[in-house]
Amino acid sequence: MKKFDKNKVILGIAAPLLAIVAAMVITSIIIAATGKDPFHAYEVMIDFGSKADSQVWIINKATPYYLSALAVAIGFRMNLFNIGVDGQYRIAAFFAAAVGGALTLPGIIQIPVIIIVAMLVGALWAGIAGLLKTTRGVSEVISTIMLNAIGASVIAYFLKDGRLAVKEGNLVHTPYLPDSAHFFEIPTTPKPIYGFVIVAALAGLAYWFVLGRTRFGFDLRTVGQSESAAHASGVSVKRMVITAMLLSGAMAGLVGMPTLLGVSYNYGTDFPAGIGFTGIAIALLGRNHPIGMVAGALLWGFLDRTSTQLEFEGYAQEIVGVIQGVIVLCVVIAYELVRRYGLKMQQRKVGEELAAQARKSEKAEVSA
Repeated sequence: MKKFDKNKVILGIAAPLLAIVAAMVITSIIIAATGKDPFHAYEVMIDFGSKADSQVWIINKATPYYLSALAVAIGFRMNLFNIGVDGQYRIAAFFAAAVGGALTLPGIIQIPVIIIVAMLVGALWAGIAGLLKTTRGVSEVISTIMLNAIGASVIAYFLKDGRLAVKEGNLVHTPYLPDSAHFFEIPTTPKPIYGFVIVAALAGLAYWFVLGRTRFGFDLRTVGQSESAAHASGVSVKRMVITAMLLSGAMAGLVGMPTLLGVSYNYGTDFPAGIGFTGIAIALLGRNHPIGMVAGALLWGFLDRTSTQLEFEGYAQEIVGVIQGVIVLCVVIAYELVRRYGLKMQQRKVGEELAAQARKSEKAEVSA
């Protein structure tokens, strides 16, 4: 049994509490500066966000957000900044939709095939950045940004009538998936919850176990903290970099699946974009912890849902974007302040213990 550390628990609670208070204060000042009542805004958000249909909407919206955050967090745990999750999930969803639309198999085969194709494409697309980093020293930030643009161009090339897509009215999309590829739903009132939320939960559990409870996860985190120490212990840094990018890309491949298998059943010009960048903010907000990212994804879904109601109440459309930015900024600053304060407390404690030992040694010498 680990010894209960009261100070560690206090610091763990202090960081999010400080972030929440700071975010509310700053947000209130910003809303008040626009000439609106901040407390009424909070009342509107809580009232509308707590309705049954809003709760279902928030959970459905949070599912791809959470998967995106997991993909980003895998890189973060190894000190890799995979900014290409947005491109990885989009190109993965596109080719998975193209393959799924061309096949007609029983659901028990069709759905796994689509998901596996998406994960493989996402992994390969992210693996390019890992390969460039290990063989040519190219920063993963630069390569993944470029791969986002290349991925969008590849999709634009194939997403044309007569290639891998068909035209329906003003929309161009891949052929519809057969009914066997429709993912199950959880029956709730008034609307169902995407069944893919269970896959997201399993993905979070796998993330926690592999990165936190296995030798592989320990090696991955060690490389992120100190490449020289990892190399000295016999860990191949290059192999771990490529593996981490492949895993991050595979997870990114799942991001578009809730929409593809549960909503649109095709990939078209109206397929959701930008979820990968939202995942970066949620990973930062959740401190790369699976439970913390759940809270961050739900909070983001809550803010997205209530933003429409705030517009009806006369608040500026951009206010929710400001709130989201302020929350992330406050969380990052609060955790850093608490971390530094914790280090000072540890240094002071060590100093006091050393001083106490020195005094005991002096007394022992005098007694002798």
